[in-house]
Parts: sequence; structure tokens; C-alpha cells
Amino acid sequence: MWIIKHRNIFFTIAMLLVGGSLIASIVYGLRPSIEFTGGTLLEIGYSDARADKNLVEEKLNTLELGAYSLRPFGEKAYLLRVREIEQNELSAILDAFAVGGVTTPELHRQNTVGPTIGAELQSKAVMALLVVLALTIVYVAFAFRHVSEPVSSWKYGFIAILTLIHDVTIPIGVFAIIGHFYGTAEIDVLFVTALLTILGYSVNDTIVIFDRVRENLKHNQEDEIEEPFDEVVGTSLEQTFVRSFNTSVTVLIVVVAILLFGGSATQYFALALTAGVIAGTYSSLFLAAPLLVAFEKMQAHKLAQEETALKAKK
Repeated sequence: MWIIKHRNIFFTIAMLLVGGSLIASIVYGLRPSIEFTGGTLLEIGYSDARADKNLVEEKLNTLELGAYSLRPFGEKAYLLRVREIEQNELSAILDAFAVGGVTTPELHRQNTVGPTIGAELQSKAVMALLVVLALTIVYVAFAFRHVSEPVSSWKYGFIAILTLIHDVTIPIGVFAIIGHFYGTAEIDVLFVTALLTILGYSVNDTIVIFDRVRENLKHNQEDEIEEPFDEVVGTSLEQTFVRSFNTSVTVLIVVVAILLFGGSATQYFALALTAGVIAGTYSSLFLAAPLLVAFEKMQAHKLAQEETALKAKK
């Protein structure tokens, strides 16, 4: 299949995407929400048009709140992220939003998370991602335990992990870029939920292709058919390509609909899913199966070198 034939091109694209995402994450950093850092999140809205953002910031700067983040939310509200505040400070903050002759601002939401709870949530989120990755490699290696030639079962699991790392790195890079240039994309519990969803979706798609490779290898062995491994993988990919692609398009339609019409509360959750589903589709179709062939080629090359060395000694 053409994907197997031109696999180095797809490997290069993947490395550029992952490398760019890692660089963006390191250079720009991520914006953790108060769920991870601790602090107070206020949603302040208006019955009519909201106040001018610059005027509100001028007032807030006089309150000695320290570092804060203010961004529009919906059509008639603002989200203010700030350190933990007292009740008297809340009144002063609400007064700061009553500028420019607008209607009286109203407090729609107030969430406060202590620093200890935020740190605990952060550690649990990281642990959840690591556990999923660890269980994935164990499960895939176990599921393909009867496949030993020409690529061992644990390599199937290792390839699955490589593709999953690709799938979560790209959404992280997207959020780093948006957070830096627009100051709106934050890493919160919903983002972690999106990453876990992406991992589950992507590994399922990858296993479907791997399972077809296993079945075709088994069929060739039973019928005593000698077929190069890259051709077996190419045939398997052809047999599953349309199914995997159509499934991904269907999922993307739903996720993009949520992104466009779901409102501000789910906007960035849907954005993370969109980036992850696209990355997962790419890795399942253009990385996982070609990596099997690449591993087999490296293994065959290593064996050939060992045989040459043995012959030279004789």
C-alpha cells in the first residue's frame, strides 16, 4: 500500500508535529486552571452589553489582587481568575466591573480551590495518564501474545504507546500556542478528560489494524503462504482503512459541532478532542502499521549483520 511505501514521509510529518508541540509547550508553557493551582474563579455577567475590558482592568489594577486573568465569556460576561479572595474583596471586584455606564454586574459563578486540593488534583491527573499508558502497553502485549514472528508482541504494545504519545502531545501543543497568544486556553480537569478520551479512542483504532495484521499472518501460516511482512501489513491496512477513516470523520463531525455550537463552557474541551481525534486518526492510519514494518526491517537488518559477522569469523 502507498502508506507503507512512503512511510518515511509520514514519520517525518509526525516528528515535525510532535517536535513543534514540544517546543511550543516548553517555550510558551501551559496555563493551568485554578483546579490545579488553587485560587478563585469568578463569572461576572451583565443583563445587557458588558463593560469595556480595558476599563475593567484599570479598576482591577487598583485593588492589589496580584496576578489575575480576565477574559470574555459568552456574549455578556467575563471570567476572572485570581488568588483566593475575601468577601470584602469580592464586593470591590464587582464594583470594578460597574464601569462605563453599563448595567449592574451580577456574580453568576464563584469557584474557589485551595492550593493543597489543586496540587492533589494535578498529581492525580498525571497519575491517571501514566496508568492508562502503562495498562495500554500491558494489554496490547497480552492481546498479541501469540504473535511472535516477525515482530514480537511487546513491540506492538510499544508502538501503541508511541502513537498515543503523539496523540496527546499535539493537543498540548495547540493549547500552549493558544494560551500564549490569546490567553484563553487553560489546562483543567476537562482537558485531562479529553486526553483520556483521546487515548481510549486512538488505541481502539490502532488495535483494529493490528488485529487485522494478526489475522492475516495467522491465515498465511495456516495456508502455508509465504508473503513479505510489509505486504501483509499493507493488505491489512487496506482492509481497515475505509472503516477507520469513516469512523474518524463521524466522530469529528460530532466534536466539531460541539466546538462550534456548544457554547463557551465546552469550547476548549471540544477543541482538545478535535485536535486529538485528528492526531489519533493520523497515528492509527499513517504511523502504527508503518512502524510495524519499520521495526521488522530493523530486526531483519540486525539479523543479517549478525549472520554476516558469523560468516566472517568462519
